[in-house]
Amino acid sequence: MSGIANFPPLRWALRHPRLAAWIVLSAGMIVLLVIEASSVGLEASQWLALIVATILVAGACIWIISWEDSDEDAEDSAANAAETTPPVAASTTSDPDTASSNPAN
Repeated sequence: MSGIANFPPLRWALRHPRLAAWIVLSAGMIVLLVIEASSVGLEASQWLALIVATILVAGACIWIISWEDSDEDAEDSAANAAETTPPVAASTTSDPDTASSNPAN
C-alpha cells in the first residue's frame, strides 16, 4: 500500500480529498454531457456554458456531501469529549442554609 501512496497524484488526492472528488466527478459528468449532447448541434459558447455549469454543479454536490463529514466529525469529537471528561461526583454534605429552606426536611 505504501508504494501506491507514494504515487504523486494519489498522494495529492489523499491530502485534498474534496478537490480530488470534485475533479473526478466533474470529469465524469463532462464525459456524459459530451456523449449525450454531441448530436444536438451546440455552438462553442453553448458548450462552454454547459461545461462551466457542469463543473459548478459537481462542486456543489461535493460541498453538500461534505456537510455529512463535518456532522460526523462533530459527533465524534463530542463523543470523545464525553469519554475523556470524568463524571462529577454528587455532593453528599448537607448545608444548613439549604436544609432550612427546603420544606421536605
